[in-house]
Amino acid sequence: MGHMQSLSRRAFVFGSAAVAGGIAFGAYGNAEAATPSANGNPLAAGLGPDSVTFNPWVEISPDKITLIAQHADIGQGVGSAQPIMIAEEMDLDPGQFEIRFAGPSPAYFNTGFADEFAPFLAADQSSAAEEARAAVLENLRKSGLQMTGGSSTIPDTYEKLRVAGAVARETLKAAAAKRSGIAVADLRTQSGHVILLGGTKIAYVELAAEAAKVPPVLDAKPRDPSKWRMLGKPMTRLDVRAKVMGELKFGIDQKMDSMLYASVKLNPNKGQPLKSYDASKARSMPGVKKILEIKNGVAAIATNSWYAIKAADAIACEWAPSVYPAEQADHWKVLESSFKPEFLGKEWRKIGDVEAGLKTGTRVEAEYRAPYVAHQPLEPLNGIGLVTDKGMEIWVGHQSPQFVQHVAATAIGLKPEQVTFHNQWSGGSFGHRLEYENVRVLAEIANQMRGTPIKLVFSREEDFLQDIPRQIAIARHRGSVDKGKIVAADLQLASTAPLKGLLERSGIPSKDPDGQLAAGLWNVYYDIPNFRATTYEAQGLSPSTTWRSVGASTAGFFTESFIDELIHAAGLDPMKARIEMCAVPTYRKLLETLAEMSDWKGPLGNGRGRGVAFVEAFGTPTAEVVEVTKTDSGIRIDKVWVVVDVGKVVDPVNFENQVQGGVIWGLGHAINCELTYAKGAVQQTNYNHHEAMRIYQCPVIEVRGLENDPKVRGVGEPPVPPAAPALANAIFAATGLRIREMPFNKFIDFV
Repeated sequence: MGHMQSLSRRAFVFGSAAVAGGIAFGAYGNAEAATPSANGNPLAAGLGPDSVTFNPWVEISPDKITLIAQHADIGQGVGSAQPIMIAEEMDLDPGQFEIRFAGPSPAYFNTGFADEFAPFLAADQSSAAEEARAAVLENLRKSGLQMTGGSSTIPDTYEKLRVAGAVARETLKAAAAKRSGIAVADLRTQSGHVILLGGTKIAYVELAAEAAKVPPVLDAKPRDPSKWRMLGKPMTRLDVRAKVMGELKFGIDQKMDSMLYASVKLNPNKGQPLKSYDASKARSMPGVKKILEIKNGVAAIATNSWYAIKAADAIACEWAPSVYPAEQADHWKVLESSFKPEFLGKEWRKIGDVEAGLKTGTRVEAEYRAPYVAHQPLEPLNGIGLVTDKGMEIWVGHQSPQFVQHVAATAIGLKPEQVTFHNQWSGGSFGHRLEYENVRVLAEIANQMRGTPIKLVFSREEDFLQDIPRQIAIARHRGSVDKGKIVAADLQLASTAPLKGLLERSGIPSKDPDGQLAAGLWNVYYDIPNFRATTYEAQGLSPSTTWRSVGASTAGFFTESFIDELIHAAGLDPMKARIEMCAVPTYRKLLETLAEMSDWKGPLGNGRGRGVAFVEAFGTPTAEVVEVTKTDSGIRIDKVWVVVDVGKVVDPVNFENQVQGGVIWGLGHAINCELTYAKGAVQQTNYNHHEAMRIYQCPVIEVRGLENDPKVRGVGEPPVPPAAPALANAIFAATGLRIREMPFNKFIDFV
């Protein structure tokens, strides 16, 4: 873990804003990452006879072509987009290749984190910023950090997977040229074949053995987007049919011969041990084989998952109390008292003389709050583990293969290299599968059941109880307006530290400020002459972790709501003011496009209102307009307009789906969701207590993707942060009620 620790320290010194980001490829020489020499080729050791691999993403045997998806598919579609980027360059058609998820290897280090880990705003393309990103990229390469997160998949793979496909294509042509005696320049490729002069076809699989003896053509260049057949055009995701027909096997669907099933009951006071238990009732229940004690709870082993879940629930346990406040009200009290020098995280940005600016004109102050919320993916935590005298094999859907090895090995006294990890399709994550609640207990259970495959499935209730939630946060913002302009903005936020918590549980603790808390707070692109953004890190509260859009999910709400308050205090139009204040041309174009798209013409009146919000998250600028109507029964959300600039739209259909899904996720959680603690445990343990947006509440969502950004950006998370403030601002426009705390249903009804 030495390289990982080194990366962590450097990244935070650089002022990273999260496990997240985007990247520019040409400036950093990212194409090198697509060659076997970058960090080795893990496919080479396992090749069968007469097979070939050109790089870590392509393997061809005499009977099939396998393309490697290095990032985890957690529902966002990368299990389709990644192989399609390779297939585009290889001239493969859907159906001509298999997909396999990558195993743990530094060859799959994530270049997409380089932008986020450098101490520069995403819009800063100066030579100093690019040099810092290049330095971070080199640290990433040395560390071999392999992780899916922060909307980094497409930024990470856009260049290197296309290069990987081009190298494979040109090397196969070289092998065909050697066999046929025809010059490479006279060969072409189509649908998994090399086409000779005269039209004779040689299938790629027939060339595998010969291609293995040809030096790979490492200087192959990807094609210009104008020649794309699939990328950039509407296409059906490769996994859609299998999912619709129920054919795709998620982690929870996997089975093995002689397998037994496990479920757990863990201390609901997160991180604390079991004091005692009585399993007499559970032992006599149908199908139960064993009851095991594990580090912070008990496990029931049975002949199927239902028997195991029911038996675990029947075990009477006495738990050690929580080390954080037992009651929710005291969590808020701790947070309220965290705006003190001893809890200072960092002053992330300062422009002008803030204190002098606050004394000018009209003063505006506001406090905002955001609660803990759960990840709640549809597929509960699960996995299969098998421990023998040689080591452990684990089958689990996870976003950090190397850390799974580390956590599982540490739990049972193995070395990480003794743990073989098989990644699985995941039925959602939203940050849940960056954590390890299931990995550790599965290792402990399988270690006590050596030689027997154990399938672990958490009950829905246990999944909620053990979930490490999104950070809880309070913002205290001050500002001033004078003569129709915003003169000053002093943004202060206190929160639990999600990224630092995740890093500690991953085995790489950091004492540096948690940069995620600054996301959506410091990266404000309005021309405000006196500006400051400061974070404070609350201590002694519930552990928290990354959640879809992480720090920006709370700070984006706080910041854009407060900017709206300042704009109204100055007597300005919310859309026009943002456009006029926006200091980045491409971002201004984004807002102008949104104004045109939504036909923004000022207040609507008659109980109707529109709100606008603009947040850059993980390098991706996103702006949204929400339109609402005040009815006798409550607020109805009528329509949402969204504009996102990702530099290059790789898959238009999936792009639109991701944006719409992000908006729904952001709106639903803003309206309805919070986790509260009582007696140390989370009170909300199923969807009926933590309800996302319902179908009848879902508005029409109109999406437009722009390609003005000079870099390729991700889209999985950036549509989330603007949704809550745009809705709050729309409610204010319609009703005059300014909502400053999530969930909004505490203050107003929704229909």
